Amino acid sequence: MPIQLRSMRRSLSRRAFFISLMLLSFVATSCMGSSNAKDATITIIGAGGTFPAPLYQRWFSEYNKQKPNIQVSYQAVGSGAGVEQFTTGTVDFGASDTAMKDEEIKKVKQGVILLPMTAGSIVLAYNLPNAKSGLQLSRQALADIFLGKLKNWNDPAIAKLNPGVNLPDSPITVIHRSEGSGTTDVFTKFLSKISPEWKEKVGEGKAVSWVVGLGGKGNDGVAAQIQQIEGAIGYVEYIYAKQTKMPTAKLENKAGKYIESTTESATKALNTAKLPENLRVFITDPDEEEAYPLVTYTWMLAYKKYDDANKANTLKEVLNWALTDGQKYSEELGYVPLPPEALEKVKNAINQIQA
Repeated sequence: MPIQLRSMRRSLSRRAFFISLMLLSFVATSCMGSSNAKDATITIIGAGGTFPAPLYQRWFSEYNKQKPNIQVSYQAVGSGAGVEQFTTGTVDFGASDTAMKDEEIKKVKQGVILLPMTAGSIVLAYNLPNAKSGLQLSRQALADIFLGKLKNWNDPAIAKLNPGVNLPDSPITVIHRSEGSGTTDVFTKFLSKISPEWKEKVGEGKAVSWVVGLGGKGNDGVAAQIQQIEGAIGYVEYIYAKQTKMPTAKLENKAGKYIESTTESATKALNTAKLPENLRVFITDPDEEEAYPLVTYTWMLAYKKYDDANKANTLKEVLNWALTDGQKYSEELGYVPLPPEALEKVKNAINQIQA
């Protein structure tokens, strides 16, 4: 065979080989790209109340274990800041321990869907080393402590409610939230309901002009202050007292009974108020005899319309998981699982999320 022909065949063979390699590389890259597109990381960012933060963070952590490509980040900045960030569109969802009002909703151009995702108790945690249990507070005593009228722990107004409890002759230090807070809104609504003087002098809201006390940021900040200051008392979501093993006071309810915060007593309070169609309800001073008097739903705030279809659909999947498999973590962490009727209403509301 002529040398020139053999050379030409070798050249063609090499060219075919390289073309085959290029084709294989293209197919592999295409397949990889398809796989990456399917498993691409989707990040969803939320911000809001510290009240539900332990539960929300547990939910998102557990969901991420099942679907590693879905990451939901939740920043516990307080309900006031959460509503603000949600309104300005800097997060994918917000969270608040008090439902948004009509005037707040009107400011959100994408529309708002209010989703009560769980519920819980607000407790009065305290730091009295020689009285770690048994403390009872009447409605009048509770209001007067936060009005600064009761200044000492062994004041007769408190002592007569607590025979046998070793109350010290030391000052009461009130701890309250320092920032806009849904927990504060619920607590001050309750104080306004039970005390005409509180209603007139202070009133209710996410932020109020406190008569006495020291401020702490977030439920965790208030809990830390109570732990550090002997003689302190403050309001926190139940899980924060549970985690730090702080004692909590029994509170006098509308029926005149002193009730401890438990899943059962909180559920009894929750069942006194049905969720209306707009999913906004305030459980202020329930009538049920065995109900704990300070219980609230806590809301996630979703947009009706999202620009990103992937985010919208993923958020819906995460929220539906939270309302099914995720509910088992509620009671474990000290929250109150949603009643069946409420669950169905919230699931229907989630379906309104669109892209």
